Amino acid sequence: MDDCVILREFATACGRRFGHATLNAPKSLNALSLAMIDRLALQLDAWAADPTIVGVLLDGSGDRAFCAGGDVAALYHAIQAAAPGEAPAEAKAFFEREYRLDYRIHTYPKPIVCWGHGIVMGGGIGLLAGASHRVVTPTTRMAMPEISIGLYPDVGGSWFLRRMPGRTGLFLALSGAPLNAADARFAGLADFIVADDERERLTALIADTRWDAPVNDASPANHARLGALLDRLGATCAVPASPLRKHFDCIEAVIGHDGLADISRRLTALAEDADPWLASAGKTFVRGAPSSAQLSWVLWQRTRHLSLADVFRTEYHASVACTAHGDFAEGVRALLIDKDRKPRWQYASLAETPEGVIEDHFRPRYHGPHPLSDLV
Repeated sequence: MDDCVILREFATACGRRFGHATLNAPKSLNALSLAMIDRLALQLDAWAADPTIVGVLLDGSGDRAFCAGGDVAALYHAIQAAAPGEAPAEAKAFFEREYRLDYRIHTYPKPIVCWGHGIVMGGGIGLLAGASHRVVTPTTRMAMPEISIGLYPDVGGSWFLRRMPGRTGLFLALSGAPLNAADARFAGLADFIVADDERERLTALIADTRWDAPVNDASPANHARLGALLDRLGATCAVPASPLRKHFDCIEAVIGHDGLADISRRLTALAEDADPWLASAGKTFVRGAPSSAQLSWVLWQRTRHLSLADVFRTEYHASVACTAHGDFAEGVRALLIDKDRKPRWQYASLAETPEGVIEDHFRPRYHGPHPLSDLV
């Protein structure tokens, strides 16, 4: 589907051009399909190689969302068609190409401004997190609630959650707590807060700016110009209060520095907190898949000193394995397919989740080199 991502270019004051890619599946809140991934990846490569292109604007169609995450419903149907206990080929292809795209954005030589309005979840955060200039708006509602569908915060989450203040990253992985624009900036997932109605003005300002020709495919001056332009656009934007910042000390105490069993007890108690934001975080943890909590905890330990490329390689193993184990399919069924919101997890508690099940998530499910072995 060529229209799943709208691709265009526009001229700037110096005659050089900006690429503009728009995720175009508003009915599904721009959920990221494999077709969208492939189309965007191919065009980003072309724009990177084109000396007349000085930067890229990435956004989403509609007013409701930049991107609500990966198309997990399609993965569910692939799992149903596969042999029991086997990861479907479609899942292997999806995660390889999604992570390859995310890594490309993290390492892109030219400025990428990502406009993260409305709902930004899961795979949408994966696109936003690596961009050089990450914009959120007063309508931004961001989360990585994968614990609710038997998954874990992937798309590089093992990298960027580790780089958040204190241990807020682990808290978000276990609780799926929602973030507003101020939270996103505090957590290091956003650089600029700009009013929603300034998107067209941003395009006009980019067009009116004189940009340097890329040198060796990059230009620090262009990155700085784009940053100054976005600072100007956001100067008068009203910024909401940040619950994440407000509750930072509480979050540090809840997560602590001991084991997952102790953290679990404190998160469970949080479900009864008088503060609605904290209570919601605790309830999401309580209702979530124990295997997902365990997997997030193990990834938090294992990826501490890994490079970004090695993080994506590790997450590839874990994500493909999730499609071979039952909780991911069950979580998607309960939330998106049957919509009964009553998942029946394989294991009722952390204590009942066998260590061998979690360890199996790190077993290669391919022959030959790692599918992402070329990431450096």
